[in-house]
Amino acid sequence: MTMTPPLRKLALTAHVTSSVGWLGSVAAFLALAIAGVTRGDAPTVRGAYVAMDLITWSVIVPFSLASLITGLVQSLGTPWGLLRHYWVVFKLLLTVVATGVLLLHTRPIQVVASAAAEAALSGGDLRRLRIQLVADAAAAVAVLLVATALSVYKPRGVTPYGRREHQTPRAALAP
Repeated sequence: MTMTPPLRKLALTAHVTSSVGWLGSVAAFLALAIAGVTRGDAPTVRGAYVAMDLITWSVIVPFSLASLITGLVQSLGTPWGLLRHYWVVFKLLLTVVATGVLLLHTRPIQVVASAAAEAALSGGDLRRLRIQLVADAAAAVAVLLVATALSVYKPRGVTPYGRREHQTPRAALAP
């Protein structure tokens, strides 16, 4: 089913907004994670980790789910389709994997945020976990930039399903 132009524009606006929001909130998370590892003053470090937990649940997770849902709506309601083009399939896989990894990595965020809320973290406290948060956030930014580039450049390549669907006359599809 193809959406009407006004509905398609509304769906595209929702998708772009949620995707850009996801990327921006992960970039803010990365800045806080870097501050948590590199800063020496206890109030800044504590505030950074507490804020990271808040940003994760209040901004990043909702934007990631909204991006996934609005992307599905976009693909199913436009000529691009969900499985017709390799770039759409690859972007869908990136989004699903990134959302899944995000949900798995909320636990380490909560551990560090809880420790920071209870007491000041010294340089060595949970050091490996804190560095992991920086690495995870940097990887997430890279993945989201790849997804953004796929949306902009739309590399050529039709899937076998897309080729078959394109070759099937529309009259044969009618009941």
